[in-house]
Amino acid sequence: MNLKGATALVTGGSNGIGLAIAKRLTAAGAKVAITGRDERRLAAAARALGAHPIRADVAKEADVLRTYTDMVRQFDHLDLLVNNAGFGVIKPLVEMELADFERVFATNVAGAMLMAREAARHFVQRKSGHIVNIGSTAAVRGAAKGTAYYGSKFALRGMTECWRAELRPFNVRVILVNPSEVLTDFYAAAGLPQNTENPTKLRGDDIAHAVQSALEMDDRGFITELTVFATNPKD
Repeated sequence: MNLKGATALVTGGSNGIGLAIAKRLTAAGAKVAITGRDERRLAAAARALGAHPIRADVAKEADVLRTYTDMVRQFDHLDLLVNNAGFGVIKPLVEMELADFERVFATNVAGAMLMAREAARHFVQRKSGHIVNIGSTAAVRGAAKGTAYYGSKFALRGMTECWRAELRPFNVRVILVNPSEVLTDFYAAAGLPQNTENPTKLRGDDIAHAVQSALEMDDRGFITELTVFATNPKD
């Protein structure tokens, strides 16, 4: 994919991995729109990037539909969706509340599906397009206290394989990128400790680099799944 002049939509693009990906895409010459729920943080990120902000919650279908209307109005068409929005609740099974479980799946699974559905409708008509789903190493192995978050990433991985099978005949590439632990605000939001000064942990730009590298492969082929670990992490 030639990113120069391409149009891209990054969900959860106002911070963390999404912000790093949006920054990389912009630097490569893409025209980028970012979504987020926090209007102030979204506006600040958009100004810093030169990106188009769309305040939206991917778990709400009306917001998703409005996002694509806004995107097409702004850029005429879409070449790339980066499904990045997500969060986690880390609790033992015996303490898991249905409301928390449903909130995680609403964003990480249903939200990703809604965003991909609308992108796919656009891509099928154009006979071209790219979807990058930001998964997790939680998508390839279980762990204690991971019922909601790990379960959601397993679901995203399964959906990715389904979409890839459906969309390949329409010249659409569907790529899954699985980061391991990255220094973002994910851990704090999930109520988990993280040493943010640790130099051996991955940074958001490491994942953004992986995404850019996978996308820039010639469109006659594609990387179906890419997992990124820190080389030698020290807790």
